[in-house]
Amino acid sequence: MSTTSGSRKPAGRAAQLTRAAALHQRAREAVGGYRFGRGRALLDDALAVLDSLGADDAASAALRVRILVSLAYAEAEAGSPAVGLDRLASTGEHLARLPPGPGRAALDGLVLTHRGLLLHRAGRIGEGLALFDEAIPRLATALASGVGDPVVLANTYLNRGRAYIDLLQTGSAIDEFLDCVRLCERHGLDQIAAKAHHNIGYVAYMTGDMPTALRHYDEADRRFQAFAPSLLPTARLDQARALLVAGLAERAARQLDDMFPRLRRQRVSQDLAEAEVTRAAAALLDGDVAGARRWARSAERRFARRDNDRWAAIAALAGMRAETVTALASGRISTTLVESLVKLADRLRALLLEDETALALLLAIRLELRRDDRQAALLLLDQVPRPRATSPVDHLMLRRLCRAELAVAEGNTRAALAEARSGLAELGRARDRMGGLELVCGTAVHGRELGELAIRLVLEAPRTNARVLFGWLERTRAQVYRYEPMPEIDDPVLSEKVTELRSLTRTVQLERVAGRTVERVARKAASVEREVLRQGWYASRWGRPRPVAGFAEVADALGDRALVAFATHADELIAVVVTASRARLVRLGSAGLAAEAATRFHADLDALAPDGLPGALAEVVARSAARTAGELDRQLIRPLSAALDRDMAAAARALDTQLLRPLWMETGGRELVVVPTGALYAIPWGSLPSLSGCPVVVAPSATAWLAAERSRSSGERVVLARGPLLTEEIAEEGPLQTVYPNAVRLSGTASTVSAVLAALDGADVAHLAAHGAHEPTNALFSRLELADGPLFAHELSRLRQPPGQIVLAACELAMSHIRPGDEALGFAGALLAGGVRTVVAAISRVGDLAAATAMIGYHTKIAAGVRPAVALAEAVAEDPLRRPFICLGSG
Repeated sequence: MSTTSGSRKPAGRAAQLTRAAALHQRAREAVGGYRFGRGRALLDDALAVLDSLGADDAASAALRVRILVSLAYAEAEAGSPAVGLDRLASTGEHLARLPPGPGRAALDGLVLTHRGLLLHRAGRIGEGLALFDEAIPRLATALASGVGDPVVLANTYLNRGRAYIDLLQTGSAIDEFLDCVRLCERHGLDQIAAKAHHNIGYVAYMTGDMPTALRHYDEADRRFQAFAPSLLPTARLDQARALLVAGLAERAARQLDDMFPRLRRQRVSQDLAEAEVTRAAAALLDGDVAGARRWARSAERRFARRDNDRWAAIAALAGMRAETVTALASGRISTTLVESLVKLADRLRALLLEDETALALLLAIRLELRRDDRQAALLLLDQVPRPRATSPVDHLMLRRLCRAELAVAEGNTRAALAEARSGLAELGRARDRMGGLELVCGTAVHGRELGELAIRLVLEAPRTNARVLFGWLERTRAQVYRYEPMPEIDDPVLSEKVTELRSLTRTVQLERVAGRTVERVARKAASVEREVLRQGWYASRWGRPRPVAGFAEVADALGDRALVAFATHADELIAVVVTASRARLVRLGSAGLAAEAATRFHADLDALAPDGLPGALAEVVARSAARTAGELDRQLIRPLSAALDRDMAAAARALDTQLLRPLWMETGGRELVVVPTGALYAIPWGSLPSLSGCPVVVAPSATAWLAAERSRSSGERVVLARGPLLTEEIAEEGPLQTVYPNAVRLSGTASTVSAVLAALDGADVAHLAAHGAHEPTNALFSRLELADGPLFAHELSRLRQPPGQIVLAACELAMSHIRPGDEALGFAGALLAGGVRTVVAAISRVGDLAAATAMIGYHTKIAAGVRPAVALAEAVAEDPLRRPFICLGSG
């Protein structure tokens, strides 16, 4: 048989159908990998093969429907849902060629579920849900007949569950996801089961149960890494949203930033735009208003190109929220912005977005109040939808703030404070469900403005009531320390990851010492640290909250001591001085100047610390440090003398010490409990001239101090542990063995993490001489270096029976990372939160010789029965600028 050049014998119909089916499968794989362009090209090729066969029979018609459905999905994801819906409409004529039966039912269900999915993506949720309802019985019938595809039915359960989520029908959503999980278990569909678990986590996120949400997200994350890496960005987007609820804007932003390159490579415009909206929220929470506006505008453009009105409106709201923050900060309130927010609220209400509608109106209310248009604000307030069980906590706080500001505008301070009180109580209930220490700590950011308003109102009252102000300070600061520690949770997965992190961190240190490249191992260590952190969010739950300490119980517990609680309002620094009989407010001038001096003092002490500092240089630095200490003393301590005044002779008899200095006597001779704020956390108070020799205890709040004061250690064991790489100047080990002849001693290769932790559990006093590092970006990973690697604060905070007292003899491990709400958390802070009664540590760098000398003197007095704060005051007073130790908790 002769043919023309280049022609080939036509293949049989069955072979061509097989070829078209193979092209379809390759296209589905490409689309599943977010290679939409490649997928569409393969699908066009498959359709061309079918076209070459002439009129469709049942087999080719069925295959054509499947190919068109895949093409509709690819076109919708790469373009807009409208394009995909048009493509799906073309399947009708091909479906009509198929005879009734299970095969036709399976294809009908396939088309219906994809049409429902695209309508849902376009924001037409009710229409999409109705189509899912139609599709599921057909798909289930076909599957029961042995014809259908379990993957299609499982995905339809998922999609119907997501529609219920958007309609806030969380119970129905959970039912759908559980049906999906059961179907997946019967048919071995691991990837889809991971999606179902992820969605269960999302429902928990909606209802405020962040630990459960993060646990399911983490489980889904592991499954996606194993079965569907391309889906990781979507999973981590929802993790970032949960972190924002917990107030961890920086962590959420970092997670999103790591995800953007993959989202751009995958060309999934919907997911990318949703991530940009979330990134805008993270930027705004972190104070980056310009960045928030930029991210929101980018997202709005992407949604507009996809004709997704629902999400475009949400992105527009994110941008206007940033504009509102700018307007409120500048005081320039435009009518246009208010009108735009009201119009946007109408648009959001039409899209059934009630929480977003409320947010737009609340922003407009704040602007109207700033413009002194109380009547307009009242009219808008009447239009705000009532909050629901799933309303975000930041929306609830904004509602309370608006009502409080409206009460202020009406001259009703009492009502404003009542709103603030109720709002902070509401925030506290949300915090109680947060679980991990870092989540509890971060939540305070959402109540920041409400707390600031309450404190401003109290300070601006004609006669400021110091007791009332004290109460508000306790409600708004260091709430993380209110939670009772729980016994150690046995989580083998978390323990394994912490061990791996310790090994990797140790390897990085040794490789750096050897001068070798560590980039690969360091990246691995950073990755494992992120895993440990994620698991810690839900595996390390904390106990029930203690009530906020009241003035009367704090005053009663103080006895002859005084508590000084520092706080700031705008640029004003204030102190509330509490004694057994009264509370007094002292105004201390510029907060900015005090913070600058505290930072400078800390830098001077760091520079003065090295043992081998040349004499001339040491003298220059010491003079600078002394000058700055004098500045701080004059601003922070001397103005308190009138509030602290009492009978000097009685003070001397009560304290039974001969180290009272004249300047300390000027402040009344009292022992002090100091509650710092912001940069003042970096001050070693015993280094200030007026407090030389004065027993000072530092606490993050009066509530935290009272809890530590009331706790008691039942242990009797003394632990002396020494880490590696300490210089010979650290010579306290021998003398301390004389002071504590029966102590448990761990040094050299015996000072492993497991051995030290075992010794610490149930001890009375523990002295840990080891190099360490404060990690400002993640306080729970501040560490002590031991023989087999770092001991993390995360591990010390979970002891079953914490020691009564821990002394950290080297480095600046009293440092804290200060979050909004004066939530101070670091290595020492994690110990206090974990139940340790007293922590003695350096607030800045300390020389080895100075540390050793101070610690020998300190422990000699402790062994003789002297209380920690008194013993430390005497030790520090001998060389105050080189011994920057503080006593935290109870003294």
